[in-house]
Amino acid sequence: MKRFRFPLRSVAVLRGHFELKAREAFAASVHAYVLAEERLATVRTHVAELEEILFQGRRDRFGAAEAAAFFRAYRTERATELEAERAVIAARAEMADRRAAYLEAHRKVRVLDRLEEKARTLHRRAAERAEQAELDEMAAFRSARRSPVFSL
Repeated sequence: MKRFRFPLRSVAVLRGHFELKAREAFAASVHAYVLAEERLATVRTHVAELEEILFQGRRDRFGAAEAAAFFRAYRTERATELEAERAVIAARAEMADRRAAYLEAHRKVRVLDRLEEKARTLHRRAAERAEQAELDEMAAFRSARRSPVFSL
């Protein structure tokens, strides 16, 4: 019997490469999302510190120049926080897109794996049938040699 050869092997190899690229892109987007979350946490910590400074300044004596400077810094940090939140939202959306692309590529690879598995099973069964047919033929030949077909 001939060796098994899967006719879609080249397609499977290409889909494997596409899956690998999709997985790497998904990993990069997860990394970008984590960095964006960390940046947002840092900015929020800084905003909380500025809020504390502003509220602490209102308890003690009030300096208009200092309060104005801190308020400007607070507004700048709040704008930075909004930008960081938008970056997190964009990174999350990108991560979801990359995840969907990876899952689709993985699904395509699994489809070809199942097709190859079925083809291997069919090939194996055909080989087993051919082997059994050979064994039956040999047994029939030996049996025919031992006893005569016609008796006198």
